[in-house]
Amino acid sequence: MRCWHFTEMPYPFLPDLDTVDSIRVNLPNKHYDPKVGADLYQRYLDEHVMADELGLDIMLNEHHQTATCTNVAAPLSAAILARQTKNARICILGNPMANRADPIRVAEEMAMIDVISRGRLDCGFVRGVPYEVYAANTNPTQTLERLWEGIDLAVKAWTSHDAPFNFEGKFWHKRQVNIWPRPFQQPHPPVWITGSSDKENIKEVARRGFTFAMFLQPHEKVKEMFDAYRSCSIYSDPEEVRRHIAFMPLVATGETEEEAAKLAEKLSWYLQAKTAVQFRNPPGYVPVSFNVQALKGKYTGRTDAVRAGGFEYLKEQGVLISGTPDSVFEQIKRFYHRVGGFGQLLMMQQAGFVTHEETVKSMTLFAKEVYPRVKEEFAFRPAKGAAAE
Repeated sequence: MRCWHFTEMPYPFLPDLDTVDSIRVNLPNKHYDPKVGADLYQRYLDEHVMADELGLDIMLNEHHQTATCTNVAAPLSAAILARQTKNARICILGNPMANRADPIRVAEEMAMIDVISRGRLDCGFVRGVPYEVYAANTNPTQTLERLWEGIDLAVKAWTSHDAPFNFEGKFWHKRQVNIWPRPFQQPHPPVWITGSSDKENIKEVARRGFTFAMFLQPHEKVKEMFDAYRSCSIYSDPEEVRRHIAFMPLVATGETEEEAAKLAEKLSWYLQAKTAVQFRNPPGYVPVSFNVQALKGKYTGRTDAVRAGGFEYLKEQGVLISGTPDSVFEQIKRFYHRVGGFGQLLMMQQAGFVTHEETVKSMTLFAKEVYPRVKEEFAFRPAKGAAAE
């Protein structure tokens, strides 16, 4: 199992949240102080560099018009880290292809980062979360189609080397596609896609052999979606299937349970971030069947119920992993077996008001006292002639 350090690079210094209905989409940017923001960017990048030094991999994501994530251009931070780090894999999870104007530009950016890092890029593509539809002014009924067409075009651009090609799609029409540079990894960097409540879409991810990742969801929902992926994987070896399954919880590692609990409470700031109700579910973004289930009270995921569940509920569900190194390891082990196994642990170890010192301490404790046990317990079975990871 590989473990990845992650932060959304938040800007938590906000007005009294009781006075605003949302910190996403429409919170005026007068509340953002660029001088404070500059310091935050430096510390977040420093923490990613430290993750590399500690033997952790690095995950980055991208969101727009939200105080929870100021990493608004993940290719920029990835390019910086491609030069500043030496060993860590760098996963962008991901490029919001459905909201990007040009998949060829995305393919070029990713190829350049892959070359700079000498083949350490994992390239994730995402549909974009519901509230971003408004800022991007995209048609919510078309975002899934745009995602897949954009991915197909990017992959074709990465893997076409002998001559330019033309592309005729529903959303993009391209002439003389011939990207320079081409990726360092051949045929292309590993592709990841984030979670969905649409099982047919998850099965499509599996049929293409891409890595499937879920974030901050209860264990029963995670198992249901992982099972859907496993049922259609192109890989015959269960170990290879496991390599391509990822999950992200909040992770707080402390010297004592009390220290970890205080850190976990700070991390939970992310779960409490407010999104105005009118931005949560744009018409046509999810299937009608999904909304029917929501009306019946069967909607699962990062719902208000999960957010309001409290510390012990979040730990029980696996959304939060918190405690001493021994406890953190046992919680990972429990969640692993509950969901049928996975191969990539994406860890949100920083959010909200978690300080640099607290982040570094938690990361270090995990890397030195938990990760060696995780690698031993959940080592990938080696292919012939290869060493275990």
